[in-house]
Amino acid sequence: MRWLYTLLWLLGLPFAFLYLLWRARRQPEYLRHWPERLGFVALPDDRPVIWLHAVSVGETRAAAPLIHALLARQPDHVLLLTHATPTGRATGQALFGDAVTQAYLPYDLPWLVRRFLTRTRPVLGIVMETEVWPSLYAECAQHGVPLFLVNARLSGRSARGYRRFGRLARPALASLTGIAAQTEADAARLRELGARQVTVCGNLKFDVAPPPDTEARAAELRRAFAGRFVWLAASTRDGEEALLLDVLAQLDLPDLLLVIVPRHPQRFDAVARLIETRGLNCPRRSQGGAPAKTDRVFLGDSMGEMAAYAQACDLAVIGGSLLPFGGQNPIEIAAAGKPMLLGPHTWNFEDISEEAVRRGAARRIQDAEALAQAVRELFEAAAVRNQMGEAGMAFAQGHRGATERILQLLR
Repeated sequence: MRWLYTLLWLLGLPFAFLYLLWRARRQPEYLRHWPERLGFVALPDDRPVIWLHAVSVGETRAAAPLIHALLARQPDHVLLLTHATPTGRATGQALFGDAVTQAYLPYDLPWLVRRFLTRTRPVLGIVMETEVWPSLYAECAQHGVPLFLVNARLSGRSARGYRRFGRLARPALASLTGIAAQTEADAARLRELGARQVTVCGNLKFDVAPPPDTEARAAELRRAFAGRFVWLAASTRDGEEALLLDVLAQLDLPDLLLVIVPRHPQRFDAVARLIETRGLNCPRRSQGGAPAKTDRVFLGDSMGEMAAYAQACDLAVIGGSLLPFGGQNPIEIAAAGKPMLLGPHTWNFEDISEEAVRRGAARRIQDAEALAQAVRELFEAAAVRNQMGEAGMAFAQGHRGATERILQLLR
């Protein structure tokens, strides 16, 4: 099976570079650092290397508490942070600057991975969340690199997908030195797929602190919103903005402002055009302006400001949950003490979402009609919003501590 997998990767490699060219039409950063995707990674000096892979933005932010802890406790090591996307790389640069060395992870062909490991010689490898690469895992085992999968999560849907390729997934997971799972349910699914050393350590995202300038940015946003009731649509996905605008058209509430923050920056312009096609003015965060009193929508087309949007809003709906995308992470909104609305599709964060609902930090809505009704009810019920916000903060605080548990596992 590994030979077939390698053959398919080899045949697909030219198309992988064509994909980079295609993505570069909107994100020119995809044209940079191509040699790294073939394993040509340069290091700043000869210190021993701790390598951590965070595929994109979400994983990079989630890894922040662990990276800061490793930098503080292992100052005699180089921390190599690898990604698969330019947005992940940009996030790493913004969060850690020159404290880490950044590169792209090579494509999963044995000789490319071998080149990467030979050039970097990591004493420890850490992979965030659900990245399972058979060649990478096998080469780490052959090179004697202890490899850990941390903050690991595996939904029932993903587990069914991996089972179809069990002859690849089982030996890969079995080769790991250890796995730090988020929940008991994640651990059980991983064990069913062949993982051996699995420990439940909790979710690193509960340990993520907001950026130092969050209070100042939130205050700036609140001034721009001029005391209006802010309904935040956090990390929306394709198709959800149209649904939200349909709901907004049904709501005749005084001073209601819908703030849409799309999940992917390459969609900012498309969402702006969609808003304008509805006959609505579209003030944008990137343009520095404030919404006029008559504006009903504000586009949050900025990166790294979700914590500030969370603090500046009165109510939030979690993107990716209104349509079948599996939902985005609700922890940041909960930690800010703001009430949340969740759509029916939250399998990416199933346990967290269910607990948030159970503890009164969030409400589940099934369709656009229910969403409109929930916004109306919470708009008029400040006491209920406060109760939900307090429940969210208690929920977030009660789950902290994953960083120390993972560090103990790595030791």
